Parts: sequence; structure tokens; C-alpha cells
Amino acid sequence: MTVIKNKPELLAPAGNMEKCKIALRYGADAVYLGGKMFGLRAFANNFSMEEIAEAAAYAHELGKKVYVTVNIFAHNEDLEQLPGYLLDLQQAGVDALLISDLGVWSVARKTVPAMPLHVSTQANTSNWAAVQAWQELGAERVVLARELGLDEIREIGAKTNVELEAFVHGAMCISYSGRCLLSSYLTGRDGNRGACVQACRWDYSLVEKNRPDESFDIEEDERGTYVMNSKDLCLIDHIPELVEAGICSLKIEGRMKSIHYVATVVSVYRKAIDAYCDDPQHYQVTEAWREELEKVSHRPYTKGFAFGKPGSEGQVYTTSSYEQTHDFVGIVLAYDAESKRAYIEQRNNVKSGEVLELLMPDGELLPLTLEGMQNEAGESIDCAPHAQQKFSIVSDKALLPDSLLRRKVIC
Repeated sequence: MTVIKNKPELLAPAGNMEKCKIALRYGADAVYLGGKMFGLRAFANNFSMEEIAEAAAYAHELGKKVYVTVNIFAHNEDLEQLPGYLLDLQQAGVDALLISDLGVWSVARKTVPAMPLHVSTQANTSNWAAVQAWQELGAERVVLARELGLDEIREIGAKTNVELEAFVHGAMCISYSGRCLLSSYLTGRDGNRGACVQACRWDYSLVEKNRPDESFDIEEDERGTYVMNSKDLCLIDHIPELVEAGICSLKIEGRMKSIHYVATVVSVYRKAIDAYCDDPQHYQVTEAWREELEKVSHRPYTKGFAFGKPGSEGQVYTTSSYEQTHDFVGIVLAYDAESKRAYIEQRNNVKSGEVLELLMPDGELLPLTLEGMQNEAGESIDCAPHAQQKFSIVSDKALLPDSLLRRKVIC
């Protein structure tokens, strides 16, 4: 009989303050985010130091945590500002730092010795000896390389006693542990210093040196081929194996994703983790959870390296486009019980009388008809066509703030 000693943490991405709060509201136990420096998501909005302090305070009020990525592969010029930045993060109240570079680790150990340090997946930790080595250097947690199978994770868990974290959902990188040179080589933007342009998703053809004006498809497809375009990871079926193998934190990728993506995926994995911990022997992924994961923008799903190295089935060769079954069209700002009106901010054109789908932070899913639409002046309107237009509707059901409105995509 399986007994869950410690409930696994659900760790979610936070690309900005809105996503941070949404992730925590929808069930994440912790979020990871990047500051304006030293992180590997330079194109995310990222957080000022004041925002990091705000995020930490918000999370702590909920009994949750905030981890900050300091996971670039640093060059000499990066080190001058590092100690001051680390001290500022400590003052902001963050709960741990994610680090991949050994030099950055050493500076952090000396500068903020009491700060918990987590080893980033970019450190490429793929065996139990490496985990033990990081533990001896003071690591509280190690984020394992994404290229590990469940059997390898199980062996690492058996031979170590440090916290282990693993990605369970989101985009996969074609380069080993995300350590890519393509972006730097092709554009001058270094993916290992936070400026990746995702060159692996581009459409490539073959060109012969003596015929530079003539290109050849690598596959027999007139549109070219996406030879490095990995499918997205989805391990919701294998939460029991991951936890039993020793994983204490289940991580969702997606700091560049929308709040719709973050809320939906977090909500599904929250339900899944709770269901597993409540009844480990009878854990089963529901069809409703699978349908939810199809509603967000994603590439086709794969189990990654969980059961061996993926072959051609792990890639998408014909397009780098995303797929989804629903569009995000609005977010609930507030609900007034006396007037029974819900106040909404538009995120896509909506019209009076539309029947939409509503996802609430507590996981409830229900249909919602847009009735009695009014603008901010209280005037009746037929639609809300303007970006982030605020309006209200009549609703007998009390709608929770941060509930998301969705529209089924008509193909």
C-alpha cells in the first residue's frame, strides 16, 4: 500500500506579476520567476526588485513560496553586480535561488549563506553522483535534467537524500538540458545568458554551397521541415511513478506563456496531485483533465524521456504552430453580490448573448452566458470590442475574482 509521507509541491511559472498571482490563486504551492538580471528568460516581462518583494509577500500571505532564477552561465562582466543583486533578493524575501553556474553558486554561498539554493536544470544533473556532489556544496534541491527516464530518476532517488525536482509539463528544448548555441550562432543572442530566440522552431531547408539561390527541403514537404521542433511534455499520467521515485516538486514550464495557459495547466495538475495524494492506489487521469490541457496553446504532447529516448515521434516535422481548442476572452475582476453583477476585463472581442465557458480559481468549470452587458458608465452595450475593455454582466452565480472566460475555437 502506497503511503504519501510528503505531498509533492506544485511549482508554476510566473512571467510577470499577473501570472504570479494567477498561478498561486489556481493552486500552485510555489512559483519561479526571473528578475531583470541573471535569468534565462530575457524576453519575459520579468520582475523589478520591488515586484519580487511584492510577489514574495503575496505568496507568503498564502503560505506559499517564491523562487528566483539566477541561472545564466555567467561571463566575467556579469560577476561585478552579482553580490549586490543577491543581497537585494535576500532582502526582498525570496525563498530560494535557482543556479546553474558553479561560479555564481560560489558567490551566492559566500554572499547570502543562509539562502536556500536550488540547482537549475541547466546544470545538466543526470546522475546520482552529481546530485550528491551538489548536496555536498550545500544544495537544498536539485532540478534534474529533462533527459532522464523514470528508472534513472528512481535510482537517483534511492541513492540520494536531497530534494529532487522534475519538469512534468511544458515546452521541451532540442538541446541537452537547454544548453543551446543555435541562438547565439545565428543571431548573436545568447540563449545561455537569457536571450534565446528559439531558432530550433524555425523552418529550415538545405542549401548547397555552389547553388546558394536554390534550397532543398530536408523532408518531402513544400513548406520545409522543422527538424528540431520538439513536442510539449505532459506527464500527468505518471505523477505516481514520479513521486514514488523521489520527486518532491513537480514543475510546469512556461514563463513566456499566457495567464490562460498558467491558470489552466496549474488547475489541472492541482486536481491531479490532490487526487493522487487522497487515494494513491486508485489514481486515474480523468477525461476532463485531458480536455482541459487541450484548451491551452500547445504543441502535440509527448512523454519526453520518461520511458526512453524519444525518436521521430517526439518531434513535429511539418509546422511550429500551436494548437488549442479554446480562446481566452476575459477575466473576472470582481463580483457584487447585491446587484448580482460580475465585472470583467475583456481579452478578446465578446458579444452579448454569447455562451462562454468559465474556469474559476477553485477549479470549478461552468457555462456562462453574457447577459445584461454594461460598460463602465452603466450603459447597455451589445459587445466589448476594445482591448482590455471593462464591462459587467448579470450573474446569479457568485463568480470568483480571476476566473477566466473562454470561447470554443470554431475550426
